[in-house]
Amino acid sequence: MNTNVSAQSQSNNQPFVLPPLTPETIKRARQGLEAAQLLKAEAIVEKSLHQTEAFIQNKSNLKLRGWIRWLLIHTVIHSLFRVKVESLDRLPKQPVIIAPNHLSHIDPFLILSEIPDQPYYYILGDARSLYNKFWKRLFLRFSGGTIPLERIWKEEIAVLEAAKAGEKNLTELAAAIEQDVPKGNSIQSLRRLDQIVQGVFAQKKGIIIFPEGRLGFQEGQLFLPLKRGTVIYALKTGVPIVPVGIIGTRNLYLYKELTIRFGQPLTFPQINRPKPKDIKIALETLEAAIFDLLPQNYQEPDELKLFSDFLNHMLW
Repeated sequence: MNTNVSAQSQSNNQPFVLPPLTPETIKRARQGLEAAQLLKAEAIVEKSLHQTEAFIQNKSNLKLRGWIRWLLIHTVIHSLFRVKVESLDRLPKQPVIIAPNHLSHIDPFLILSEIPDQPYYYILGDARSLYNKFWKRLFLRFSGGTIPLERIWKEEIAVLEAAKAGEKNLTELAAAIEQDVPKGNSIQSLRRLDQIVQGVFAQKKGIIIFPEGRLGFQEGQLFLPLKRGTVIYALKTGVPIVPVGIIGTRNLYLYKELTIRFGQPLTFPQINRPKPKDIKIALETLEAAIFDLLPQNYQEPDELKLFSDFLNHMLW
């Protein structure tokens, strides 16, 4: 079964679409399953959430962790790439929600390498992308600062749908996905996540959230519709959102210039129970703000692309 695909939508009314059932889609679903089984076996997500909750409850001083984390990431990033930062002065000194577009798994580390180490910022992101390599697990366990999301991937949903439609060669893989891949949509897990986010802001810390919810396909474009979580947190807490445009990370190579553009903070009225209309308005505002920070006609530089394959896959 081949499902329809829409690499980039240009409207928040764009329906949910799945990737086509290609060998690459099936391979990605198998990788996701393996990562889910690893995280489950080692209880990595639970340990990370418990660590974050402990930081919040104990009101831990994260100054030293934040400085060491910044120093390590800044050193690595600047040894591999040339980084251009525009309008960093737009980032308030008080904690906000930083909301960038998303082209590469390097994006959260790129952001952390250029913003001040204080206030301390957490990364809210896909658990299997954050912890899929040993060295990433080791670094993040030491530095903390992650709020992992457990969710099923579109590639996995495509496999499940294909198996239901009669693709017998995918029956075993689909059964394993059903058994071992967490959906992340239980009331209990959502409430826990909400409590953690509320606690982070109560401790005057910030969060980096990628509202696309996955990697985009093309420079200068957004993967739409944006996920609602970013603006729901902003509406519930009254914390401003700072839109960010990341340029150049879709195709990495040694000493490439990567650009980070910070937008003006977006402030929305605090609403304890935001209505669909409130969420829609906030999402449209955020979408327009991020899109304005992206290049209209991006051209990949015509230069030697050293270590491209390694740098593009080192965080996968």
